[in-house]
Amino acid sequence: MVMAYLCERCQQKRTYLVSPQEITQALSKKYILSIEEIDEIMVELANQNYIEFVVSDSKNGYFYCVNLKKSGQTYNSDTRKSRQMFGLLVLRSMFLATISFVFGIILRAIFK
Repeated sequence: MVMAYLCERCQQKRTYLVSPQEITQALSKKYILSIEEIDEIMVELANQNYIEFVVSDSKNGYFYCVNLKKSGQTYNSDTRKSRQMFGLLVLRSMFLATISFVFGIILRAIFK
């Protein structure tokens, strides 16, 4: 969810300032995250080569200077493709199970 929010916020190849409070407010409808959890998630996203970020201090707290890498820019389309592939895999499995069931009934009727 954090990566989806960052993709929405940082749509071009520019660097954006995002505070941890903004991220928690955006995700507060579904998840309750602390600032420490946001820090861990940001480090993990950087380790997975989705983003580059630098922590910037100011009077109002600290901000992340976030820049999406190539894999981060294609994150939304990649997840959409993987969901579609999963759906097609489920449909194909259901189709093959139905065909094998019908074939079994036909064979049972022939050899009974």
